[in-house]
Amino acid sequence: MGRIIKWLFYLAILAAIALVGYAYLGPFFGADFTPPSQEIRETIELDTR
Repeated sequence: MGRIIKWLFYLAILAAIALVGYAYLGPFFGADFTPPSQEIRETIELDTR
């Protein structure tokens, strides 16, 4: 049982390292992480009574 937990721990560490590496190196390989941007305007009516 201890061996399984140890291997799952190692796998979780490797997955975290891979995720951080993909976040930093992804733009060099064509992954675009920027959200689509557009301007949004809404009128707000304040009730000042």
